[in-house]
Amino acid sequence: MAVVQPGYQACTGCSLCLLACPVWRATRDIRLTPHGRARALQCGATAGELAASIDACTFCGACEPACPEDIGLVAMMVDLRAELARHAPERVARVRNRMEQAMGGETRATVPPASRAAMLLVPDKALRDDPALLKRMAGLLGASGRVAVTQDDGADIALALEAGAAIPDARLACFLAPLRRAKRLIVGDGMLIRALRGWLPGVHIETLGVAASSMAGVRDKLHASDLYVIEPRAYHADQERLVKYYDALRASLGCSMNLDLQRLAIPTTAGSLPAQLGRNQVDVRDQARWILEGCEVARIVVEDLNDIAAFAAVTDKPVVHLTQLT
Repeated sequence: MAVVQPGYQACTGCSLCLLACPVWRATRDIRLTPHGRARALQCGATAGELAASIDACTFCGACEPACPEDIGLVAMMVDLRAELARHAPERVARVRNRMEQAMGGETRATVPPASRAAMLLVPDKALRDDPALLKRMAGLLGASGRVAVTQDDGADIALALEAGAAIPDARLACFLAPLRRAKRLIVGDGMLIRALRGWLPGVHIETLGVAASSMAGVRDKLHASDLYVIEPRAYHADQERLVKYYDALRASLGCSMNLDLQRLAIPTTAGSLPAQLGRNQVDVRDQARWILEGCEVARIVVEDLNDIAAFAAVTDKPVVHLTQLT
């Protein structure tokens, strides 16, 4: 049974979430933070009154494991964006169009029977848009058993979750049908991972970063002089478990990671919806510089393809995706 986290009513105003929030670091405007939203909602503010704050969130998820009250801050944001969309449908018109195209096109996933594929890879949009890299990732995972790649990457569903658009039952059923048969599901998009754990409670779901970095062919190519950049959304959705995995990986390799003292993954926010729309309150390059601050590294290895451009803009060090190591 899924554990229901407390809501904004449980916020005590301790402000620990600010330590993790990239929007707070960039703006120092408490109205744009999880703290500000929760306290405003406690005082009766509506989603419409908080629209600027709601739009500012990058969904990096770092605030949630930082919260001592275990408030479901990401779920709160999903609900707030959905409420905004209900009152202003034009906000998500483009997202609805994408889902309608997905239902009308040839994006329905077709995969071999589960008995023939030990793993099912659901790539994120950035990986799907790079066929050579996607093929390399599938080959890498396939070295330990049969792997199938979904034709439907669910990118429109991930976008709908972040934007607050309603997901038609027929579209969700189409996306989930082949995934229910999987023995092991490797998912590239952090927003999807968080949702899939609720939709498919009986399926073993892994992040693409963990799946790839677990492979000997990748680990052998990681060096102590590397900065390893964890994809924050998937990490923070399962931080209590994954912090042990990445701490062990860091200890065995000697490399640096984008983890702060609280073991939260510092995000660039490069792949966030505000960044895609050109409305990001966070300077992606400044975030990348902050992650690099004090690090003497020879190379930067990222789990999220969106982070390559962010780091390449501020350093002359090589920046590569995990799959490019092999």
